[in-house]
Amino acid sequence: MTIEDIILDRDRRGISHLRPYVPADFCDRAAQLILDNPGTAFIVTGFYILDAGLIETDGPPGAIAIGSALERLGYGVVYVTDSYGAAVMEATKSEAASVIEFPIADDAESEAYAQALLAEHSPSVVIAIERCGMTDERKYRNMRGRDITEYTARTDYLFTNHSRTVGIGDGGNEIGMGNLAQEVTTVDSLVKQPCVTAVSELVLASVSNWGGYGLAASLSKLSGKNLLPSVEEDMAIIRKTADTGAVDGMSGVQEYKADGFTLEENAETIRALQALI
Repeated sequence: MTIEDIILDRDRRGISHLRPYVPADFCDRAAQLILDNPGTAFIVTGFYILDAGLIETDGPPGAIAIGSALERLGYGVVYVTDSYGAAVMEATKSEAASVIEFPIADDAESEAYAQALLAEHSPSVVIAIERCGMTDERKYRNMRGRDITEYTARTDYLFTNHSRTVGIGDGGNEIGMGNLAQEVTTVDSLVKQPCVTAVSELVLASVSNWGGYGLAASLSKLSGKNLLPSVEEDMAIIRKTADTGAVDGMSGVQEYKADGFTLEENAETIRALQALI
């Protein structure tokens, strides 16, 4: 059993069909890239759910798991989201971390903002987890193919203008899935118009939060310190994420679930990673 096996278990969406196209140890590779580049990490998250007018509970908890792990390794942590995710990240981050609200604007303004942000903070690595990415038509689309461009900041430019990047996704429309854009279209249960924004290292997971836990597990393995959240810590973050203004992506309801998985089902993944580490 590997970290990758655990985070791709109970795959309801078909993302594991892409596993042959990525390195077998994709979590360890992403963790090694991060460990090789100490400094400040940008962690980008927040996926807008059209029917709810709020972001989803998948993404922020995984972002916090990664950020907490990196803080314990001495990194500075900056969470980047847009106006829809800012309150959730402010409510769940540590005191040491900061939140930057990326404006929802056109391409030119967004790229200029991204370049200014990178110049100001000089992040050593930029990580996306469950962050909607641009399609080849320069739009943002949800799992059903509906256009959410007007509700999504073009954070892709943080990745196209940086050389050390990690992406975590579970459906094909997230930043990083550009690495496998062609392959995504061959899996009927995944999106028809995938994200084209690529990253240095791509992490696949049945639920993107689990990819965040997997990355924390690989950071633990490679650093020799257990950096994983406890089940209790993670449940508290998911509850706070929902309470602050996020919905389960499957139901569109403010409930204590992520991608349809209950807190207890989610906890099984953390327990399995804890046992492995």
